[in-house]
Amino acid sequence: MTSPYSAKQWLQLNLQQQGLLAPEKSVADAISQLSYVQIDSINVVERAHHHVLFNRVAKYQPSQLQQSMVNKEIFEYWSHAAAYLPINDYRFSLFNKSRIKQGGKHWFEPEHKVIREVKARVAAEGPLKASDFSHDSNTHKSGWWDWKPAKRALEQLFMQGELMVLQRDKFHKVYDLTERVLPSHINSQAPTDSEFARYLIERYIKAHGFGSQQQMLYLRKNIKAVLVKTLNEMCLAGELAQFSLAGVSYFYNPSQQLLSTIPKRVWLLNPFDNLVIQRQRLTQLFDFNYQIEVYVPAAKRQYGYYSLPILWGDKFVGRVDVKAERKTGILLLQNLAVEEGAFTSNNRSEFDEFIHELKLAINQYAAFNGCESWQLLKSNHSGVEAELSF
Repeated sequence: MTSPYSAKQWLQLNLQQQGLLAPEKSVADAISQLSYVQIDSINVVERAHHHVLFNRVAKYQPSQLQQSMVNKEIFEYWSHAAAYLPINDYRFSLFNKSRIKQGGKHWFEPEHKVIREVKARVAAEGPLKASDFSHDSNTHKSGWWDWKPAKRALEQLFMQGELMVLQRDKFHKVYDLTERVLPSHINSQAPTDSEFARYLIERYIKAHGFGSQQQMLYLRKNIKAVLVKTLNEMCLAGELAQFSLAGVSYFYNPSQQLLSTIPKRVWLLNPFDNLVIQRQRLTQLFDFNYQIEVYVPAAKRQYGYYSLPILWGDKFVGRVDVKAERKTGILLLQNLAVEEGAFTSNNRSEFDEFIHELKLAINQYAAFNGCESWQLLKSNHSGVEAELSF
């Protein structure tokens, strides 16, 4: 298990495969490289899926994501969470869909009568949102449905593959029958267990450059045995090789090459970014202990509600809690926390370079959020506070 790269080069490969070192040409290209982009509803700033793509697609605008859905280059389904996925990967979503259709539970027990009625209405009327099933009992006394059961039915039909999301309308899903949404040329044959395991392995390594068995199985159920077997087979065939880093055994594709150097720039990453979503991996590789505090009671938050990891080159140097004040057009940097030891006290030029790149990143992120200016409220680093306060 001799490593062909240094620890620093492995990080370079990771950032390269994550699409951060060279911009992608399109949303479809970015999602194909990453294998998924997680969807999240929090909107104190621009939503997570747009932020992830903003960091990877040249001159990205949120309308490009909607257009990619319209063009049927991507589709919505469940990865480890709700996500946009490459349309060419559709058949691999059937692994989960078939299990749910055969009785596997997602969030709740299916209400079969409501499911039949909801599907019949979508079939007859065309694309519908959950709100299309709401009714006022005083004016729609003949209606059998109400909003909550109908929404559960729509989600059940979506999760088991009978409905797809055609588009989003103000972030609300618009559902239609799968046969009316899925392009006819897309393979819709369900994968075998071994095909699905190979898909998980190949996708993970393409997106990250290398991965451990545990990382490839992240929030996946009922696939460990066949994935381990497939990893061993791929290693014996020479398709994969192994190395050890910081006591963890990783698999990689020996034909992958380092192509892009790491620029000395700053990225403000989303809490749900593909690079940071596996917190244990983030700690192992980058020695950065990160937790989103959205779900932490306000009194117990250490950094803030929605803190963005700050990546400078190949090093995480801090995090910044952000909020877009859309009425005033100001991006608030509510708390910018610098990691202990991030900068050496005797290297002023390094610090000045970081501040220059940080300002560029903040300016770009503020504009992306439709904000004309930004304001730092506090920082644990006096030097940063002095440089970013006006």
